[in-house]
Amino acid sequence: MSESSVQTPNLPRRLVSLDAYRGANMFFIMGGASIFSALAALWPECPFWQWVGSQMHHVSWHGVAHHDMIFPTFLFIAGCTFPFSLAKQREKGRSTGQIVRKIIIRALLLVLIGIIYNNNVRFDFANMRYASVLGHIGLAWMFAVLFAMAFKVRTRVVILIAILVGYWLAMRSFTATDIDPNADCWSMAGSLAGYVDRLFLPGLHHLKIHDPEGILSTVPAIGTAMLGVFAGEWLRKDGVNVAGHKKSLGLILAGALLILIGWVWNFDMPINKNLWTSSFVCFVGGFSTLGLGIFYWIIDVVGFKWWSFPFIVIGMNSITIYLAQKFFAFSQPASILFQDAIQRWSPEAYQGVFNAVAYSLTCWLFLFILYKYKAFIKI
Repeated sequence: MSESSVQTPNLPRRLVSLDAYRGANMFFIMGGASIFSALAALWPECPFWQWVGSQMHHVSWHGVAHHDMIFPTFLFIAGCTFPFSLAKQREKGRSTGQIVRKIIIRALLLVLIGIIYNNNVRFDFANMRYASVLGHIGLAWMFAVLFAMAFKVRTRVVILIAILVGYWLAMRSFTATDIDPNADCWSMAGSLAGYVDRLFLPGLHHLKIHDPEGILSTVPAIGTAMLGVFAGEWLRKDGVNVAGHKKSLGLILAGALLILIGWVWNFDMPINKNLWTSSFVCFVGGFSTLGLGIFYWIIDVVGFKWWSFPFIVIGMNSITIYLAQKFFAFSQPASILFQDAIQRWSPEAYQGVFNAVAYSLTCWLFLFILYKYKAFIKI
């Protein structure tokens, strides 16, 4: 791989920017958003910090904030890593059948873990939520990478366009009236996505009449993962250490183009994470591609990488920290380790910020221990 890739002890050389980018994205899930929200609370009259604070929460329906980009960016990166994973599996002599079987098992396992994540271990099947972030990732990623194995790039571009345009036309041409006869096609009550969930998705829905990770919204999410696969193939082209500046520029320009397409499309099909609209796929996919291009250029092309180590630690165990925060109360060890010092030596107004930092640092120390012992939990 790239000559600028860092080597971790007894591990194969990696494209560091992918791990760092994944880790920077997941940082906001493991307390980073709380840090920025606490900072914004310190300066309630400052427009800049109020804007920053608003970016740390999901928008109510239409529109997009930074917090809405975390999940799709993770899905994008999952797609991006597949070309590298596929090459390694081919080098190990695994057959296409073995690889496909592994892909399907991984997707189904993510669906199952997502159900447990939402409901714990329960047997009240009628009152469980079956849709989940992990299930959404697993299924969308599965179809995207199976397409990558089955079709050439040009065919997949056609498939991607067909998915996004087809979803747009389907959503635009149908309005559900079962809840509100005056609803529009882009509303929670009137959308085709919500209607399909109410008809076919069993159990509870996250928003009662609609689930953001529901059945129909999984289809355009495949497009998000496909964009990631395209980016990964672009990075692997001719070797990751060849024409690094050109590859970075290509990602940045592609990202800018996707952002523009998503912004223009928004005038007819609102950017909406809950519906995973085609405009959302393009707009957020553009930012994901742009961010990857910047990380790749700084870390793997220029070689300026010392600052990326904290994010690499997170990125190499991203699923682990996502699940661990559900089942372990990191706030308790954070309190044991840092609460006394915070109360003694920090001004009262800043204690919210330091508490948020303490939580993130505790999560990071947990991941650092796993990193030092080379315990990387992957699904």
